[in-house]
Amino acid sequence: MKQVFFIDLDNTIYFTKPNKEVLMTGLYDLLDQQNLKIDQADYQAAKDEMLRTPFLKVAEKYHFPKDVVDHTVEYLANREVLKPLQPSDDYPYIKSLQGRKFIVTAGFPKQQKSKVIMLGIADDFEEVHVVDVSVSNKKQAFINLIEKHNLNKNEILIIGDDADSEIKFGLELGIETFLLDPDNLHPNAKSTFKGKDLSKLHQAAGQ
Repeated sequence: MKQVFFIDLDNTIYFTKPNKEVLMTGLYDLLDQQNLKIDQADYQAAKDEMLRTPFLKVAEKYHFPKDVVDHTVEYLANREVLKPLQPSDDYPYIKSLQGRKFIVTAGFPKQQKSKVIMLGIADDFEEVHVVDVSVSNKKQAFINLIEKHNLNKNEILIIGDDADSEIKFGLELGIETFLLDPDNLHPNAKSTFKGKDLSKLHQAAGQ
């Protein structure tokens, strides 16, 4: 039975799309004022990808100018979410897991921690660990948490939507994983467990 859970935040505990107005309006407004030097179709595609992919990855893919990236990163690093967010309909499956629960999320600390507060879920987790992807990754974060709390890898289940981040790194560390993939974006991804929703999460955890 799994007794420790490392859980992604964005598009796992909540989904960006239903919370788009709260989360994205300020960012989109800022970018609208910049000269991105890309055509409108690429800009729209970039905005859509920002709903599920960190800004820095999108900026790199679409070759945003360095001054735009720097300006936007400064905005995001100092931004706090101040309006309520809605957890996913499946969040009760996470909340009802028995054991120690840690949020492990990539992004800007002030912003990510304010999301947890605005979701009203802070008391459900032992710790919120925010990974600065410019200097580290979730694999190192998992290692750090295991060492800090003297955790047994056999008792851990990693839950997330990113096959190339938390799921990949979990498997590399010999930890079981649950890939949440409601839109079947990762049909060929390796994961111990997969689901279009979290209805089988307790079964995967042996609870």
